[in-house]
Amino acid sequence: MSGGTKGSSNGVAPESRSWKHLRIDRRGRGYCHVTFDHPPINTITATTVAELAELVGLIEQDSDLNVVVFDSANVDFYLAHDDLEHDPGKSAAPEVGPTGLPGWIDVLVRLSRAPVVSIASIRGRARGAGSEFVLACDLRFASRENTLLGQFEVGIGGVPEGGPTARLGRLVGRGRALEILLLADDLDGPRAELYGYVNRLIADSRLDAEVEAMAARLERFDHDAIARTKHWIDQVVVESPPDA
Repeated sequence: MSGGTKGSSNGVAPESRSWKHLRIDRRGRGYCHVTFDHPPINTITATTVAELAELVGLIEQDSDLNVVVFDSANVDFYLAHDDLEHDPGKSAAPEVGPTGLPGWIDVLVRLSRAPVVSIASIRGRARGAGSEFVLACDLRFASRENTLLGQFEVGIGGVPEGGPTARLGRLVGRGRALEILLLADDLDGPRAELYGYVNRLIADSRLDAEVEAMAARLERFDHDAIARTKHWIDQVVVESPPDA
């Protein structure tokens, strides 16, 4: 756990609990920084899902919060897929969340609709469920030299279940979404930027500083203006896919 809190006592604060897979740093009244820290490769387990569900609940209730940045303590793995070897129950028997959807999907839906700006600051691999997470964030900025994104599920006889069939199509278009999902191959940073998988690439040495500067700028804005702009973008411009 790092950092102190300057924000709402009822909102996201590092001392609110003992986190196992996340590090929470409330860097300002309107800015929270979250780091995935689950060695060795940031696999997603039932604990990860439960902690993210709790965190999203705190984000939803925090009227001071404008922006949340998600990065990784591991420079090679941003967020891996489910830990099918050691925690197969994460996918086999997910708990239902407040939306009525299974736990992992519930987390992604609620994060995408939360009245804050969520930023994925990507360094390393984000594949499968890890890719599903970054797609649920509002903005994605990635290391030019060290990024791999992909949805491999079709390659092993599965179907991506965390929303990429809907979210990728909105970002990159039908043809490229089908290419990404059906070929089930990894995209490096330049291809991901070209396709629109990420907003843009930033030199690895500058990634942290540039994302920090964007978060500091967003922190100063009006919370309601951010929330309403997100709402209308989803309703009018791109039409969020239904939960089903």
